[in-house]
Amino acid sequence: MKPSLLCIGLFAAIGLAANLGSCRCQPDQPCWPTEAQWAALNNSIEGNLVTVRPLASSCHDPDFSASECSVVQANTNNSTYRSSQPGALQWENWETWPAADEKCYTETPRSEPCEQGRLPLYSAEVRTAQHIQTVVNFVTRHNIKLVIKNTGHDFLGRSSAPKSLQILTHMMKNMSISNEFIPTVPPMLNPPDSAKAVTVGAGVQLGEMYAFLGSKGLMAVGGTFSTVGIAGGYIQGGGHSFLGWLHGMASDNVLEFEIVLADGSLVFANAYQNSDLFFALRGGGGGSFGVVVSATLKVYPDYPLIYATLNYTMDPGVAFWDGVGAFQKHILRLNDQGGSGYYGMVPIYPVSSTQNVSVLLSSMAFVNQTNSTTVKELFSPLLLDLKQAIGFEPFFDMVTYPSMSSMYSTILAGSYATGTGMRLGSQLVSRDFMKSDNSTRLTRAMSSLNFDPGEAVAGVILTGGQVSKNRNIASALNPAWRDTMVHVIFTRLMSPDMTFEEQETKAANITRHEVPIFKSLEHGKMGAYMNEADADEVGFQKSFWGENYPRLRSIKASRDPNDLFIVRKGVGSENWDDDGLCRLNRT
Repeated sequence: MKPSLLCIGLFAAIGLAANLGSCRCQPDQPCWPTEAQWAALNNSIEGNLVTVRPLASSCHDPDFSASECSVVQANTNNSTYRSSQPGALQWENWETWPAADEKCYTETPRSEPCEQGRLPLYSAEVRTAQHIQTVVNFVTRHNIKLVIKNTGHDFLGRSSAPKSLQILTHMMKNMSISNEFIPTVPPMLNPPDSAKAVTVGAGVQLGEMYAFLGSKGLMAVGGTFSTVGIAGGYIQGGGHSFLGWLHGMASDNVLEFEIVLADGSLVFANAYQNSDLFFALRGGGGGSFGVVVSATLKVYPDYPLIYATLNYTMDPGVAFWDGVGAFQKHILRLNDQGGSGYYGMVPIYPVSSTQNVSVLLSSMAFVNQTNSTTVKELFSPLLLDLKQAIGFEPFFDMVTYPSMSSMYSTILAGSYATGTGMRLGSQLVSRDFMKSDNSTRLTRAMSSLNFDPGEAVAGVILTGGQVSKNRNIASALNPAWRDTMVHVIFTRLMSPDMTFEEQETKAANITRHEVPIFKSLEHGKMGAYMNEADADEVGFQKSFWGENYPRLRSIKASRDPNDLFIVRKGVGSENWDDDGLCRLNRT
């Protein structure tokens, strides 16, 4: 070979190596696994590797199947069904890939092309920790983008990425109770005191856990959507709960994780070993530090409670927001007396083709309380103020449940409706802000938003009490949670008949105009909840983790130096493109 050709070949090889180091391997590159290698992976995980097609592919040519399509269409808004499907997420906009103009909707005509979008090409439907280890080693060896899907309940696009391999933990349903659980400790340490606990596999969903615990007279801190996976992004992101006032955030209640790391090792993380990981996994965000195999949580009695509901419906207008303002003046007082719950407003709710109404809905639980007279007296001043504000008596009702599990089996009955396109904006609002009688300012901020029919703004009141008292717990949870009174969320619908450009315009408005309205209430000091936030949150590192981010970044660099686990707006993601396919810089 001539010297000049040798140099050209050498520089070409260096360029290829640099590209492979900075980008994940793509199917059209020589580094992509052969069919034989994919087959070998399938054999090594006991035949649980599947090729992924979009959920709606059977509704489009050339893969159209009338029988299969009818099943998909009947279940497209069924969250239980979507959680089990490798080719589906709970929010269909995260199945699309606008940058490549790829989509596949159940709602669009059969003749429209069905493209892969941000869905993975393959899914490993893992059953064991060993399966996960095998897949992690495979993607490391071949430099393939890895995504983890627990249930697909994610508003930030963390459960999907184009040209990727998915680990689907749905089938990991093991649950067990220990009356005297002791975290795994190194041989040189004395074991800590035991605690009553439940260990749940990575695929266990909240509804399943509540039924299991309720049958044993027990309960754990968890959320209020039955198909959310307890061990996934919910608890790794913090996890608010009806039980928060009594026992803190879900992440406060973890005793131990079992997790597969980027090097393929299977370890326990608790306060006594791998304590850096234990810190990171309790609030540092799902999918950023490894693949959680199981989580062990404290359990409590299956408390009785009083569940109070309040709502009113009226013509849109100023009086509706006057009612919202009257309601928000009382939430601090109700929370201080143990009330936890939600309230939401739909300013434009269509009841016919020619008529819209405005609706406020509220539900609050008073856990471990059984005196309905006391709770009714707590609501009396609120009901009087509401009647004066809106001009009529709002609906109010209370139900006493013998246990939390019986409440959950009632309010979570059926399947939560998902399968639409959705983007959010959110902000944490402090107790000090609400103590200063700033509820009027909060109402003004909410009412200043422009709403399309069906879009909502809501307040989550699941803090105070023990959430605030647990501020000395060493975890990655954003410290702002300890000072939070209301977690404000607003929704924006992304319908299939919108172009990607129209969806992007709407999403950009959330980031540039609408979220800043709420940040300005307290000059941005409080941040947002990563599990229910703007998917393009500006300064997400501080907003999601506050002062904890530098430590999280250090743990990430130590435990995952090659960034195997990168998710949108997760720890370390600032060094990667939006899909986690190519590195942006080397820092």
